[in-house]
Amino acid sequence: MHAKNLILAAAAAMLLSGTALAQGIDVKIGVLNDRSGVYADLSGEGSVVAARMAVEDFKAADKGINVTIVSADHQNKPDIASSIARRWIDQDGVDVIVDVPTSSAALAVNEVVREKNKVFLNSGAAASDLTGAKCSPNLVHWTYDTWALAHGTGQAMVERGGDTWFFVTADYAFGHALERDTAAVVEAAGGKVLGSVKHPFPGQDFSSFLLQAQASGAKVIGLANAGGDTINSIKQASEFGITQGGQALAGLLIFLTDVHALGLQTAQGLVLTEAFYWDLNDQTRAWSKRFAEAHDGDMPTMVQAGVYASVLHYLKAVEAAKTDEAPAVMAKMKEMPTEDPLFGKGQVRQDGRHIHDMYLFQVKKPEESKGPWDYYTLLATIPADKAFRPLNEGGCPLVKQ
Repeated sequence: MHAKNLILAAAAAMLLSGTALAQGIDVKIGVLNDRSGVYADLSGEGSVVAARMAVEDFKAADKGINVTIVSADHQNKPDIASSIARRWIDQDGVDVIVDVPTSSAALAVNEVVREKNKVFLNSGAAASDLTGAKCSPNLVHWTYDTWALAHGTGQAMVERGGDTWFFVTADYAFGHALERDTAAVVEAAGGKVLGSVKHPFPGQDFSSFLLQAQASGAKVIGLANAGGDTINSIKQASEFGITQGGQALAGLLIFLTDVHALGLQTAQGLVLTEAFYWDLNDQTRAWSKRFAEAHDGDMPTMVQAGVYASVLHYLKAVEAAKTDEAPAVMAKMKEMPTEDPLFGKGQVRQDGRHIHDMYLFQVKKPEESKGPWDYYTLLATIPADKAFRPLNEGGCPLVKQ
């Protein structure tokens, strides 16, 4: 009898411990991005704030999901990014890596996460290859990509008469992909690419590159760069009187923080494509106000918004899968429709691409702005089914033909 009681007690203990495990899931999120260089303003600490807001809004603790957030600076270098990712997963128990601007760094992290069978939620990088030839069963590419930017801004500029182009391109994976995708759009629309020049990443002095672009006589100078490189390119183009001479500047990847740094006097008239703007609707305004209160009064960029939305959807998938094991969570992320206050309703496709509307904006003139951060006029909404590359055209091996 005594032995039987012991067996029953042991069985009960096992059942109780099983229940506790089912209720308590420990998730560690690593926010990996540029915290000190040209992309620090558009991602950086703001992405950590956004991830924290997602955890709070999901009420993860109330649902038995215990979340820890860590962060690190990859300095925009692929070798540093991949070594941090490897250490985080092998030694520190990180389950999901988020953000990762700089396409070369993102492509490196993508391979580490695939090898270790964890989850990668990319918001900051643009290379469309992440859901093309380099697609992974462990990746969700949330916010934007070079295909979407090219078809938004590139097409709009050609339609406005900008049918000859010259590219000033950041010399790494992102710049090459953005030039390639935009050139294809320009040529498909009947335009012509007159030439291009590559600049070091990150760059400081763009004068020789801009003078080559000016000398080309192209109607549009396409800036296939981002962050501090774009800001400096636009400032120096203004000093050379390039736009005053009748050539248009196409900032192919412009962030709200870039316009803020440039000021409306310099940035006015720029046409750009974004996935999110704080002043789109009541929901984006309410969330952005909370974000600004937690981030020195700065409004969020689309990258930071993408971190929030992707982490929120990830946590919903963990809850639905009742585990943080990557294959189960990724399956739920693709199975469940997405819905959040920033991007509305969407979905994650087989290739890992998150689908949502994109927006074509024009930067306001100083006299049109009603206050701080009131920078954009909405020109067009690009519907989700047109905003991103068709599923069967990316060359992703995961896509069932």
